[in-house]
Amino acid sequence: MDIIMADIRKEFQFPVLFKECSIDLSNFYDPGRRQYNANELLGKVAELSSPNALKTIGLFKVDLFIPILTYIFGQAFLNGNTGIVSLYRLRNEHYGLEKDEKLQLERFKKVIIHELGHSFGLTHCHNPVCIMRSSTYVEDIDQKDHHFCHTCKSLLDEKRRELIGSNKHKRL
Repeated sequence: MDIIMADIRKEFQFPVLFKECSIDLSNFYDPGRRQYNANELLGKVAELSSPNALKTIGLFKVDLFIPILTYIFGQAFLNGNTGIVSLYRLRNEHYGLEKDEKLQLERFKKVIIHELGHSFGLTHCHNPVCIMRSSTYVEDIDQKDHHFCHTCKSLLDEKRRELIGSNKHKRL
């Protein structure tokens, strides 16, 4: 988590705090799909988010879905305060490949930064290496950098300047 937190801090230029907590996930499980409803889980994380947090990202190890997609890696409220990310489909073993914890960590970091980007109002980018490019498959995540392209970075910097004055005491 220290590596991920350092990269998040570098990308967003806000302090980052990691807080461990637990949520009873049974209410979010869909037995027909054998997955967890990301929309409902995102709402719960938003409900539990600290009022002192600028942004909150819930980190999970379960298979997430939204009704219109088979699965997702993460989700965030656009221009909101909350997002969620799951490790579940980021593991090589899920695809019959050899375990690679370093690659899994890199994917996890990219999805977290991507979802935080959405929470700052960034939409999907068409630049093939931008962190804000949409990812349907893990291979898409692997092809991206963990940085924003120049256009997305400029938009993020604009959002950051807007937030600095009104939220000086808050953390990601």
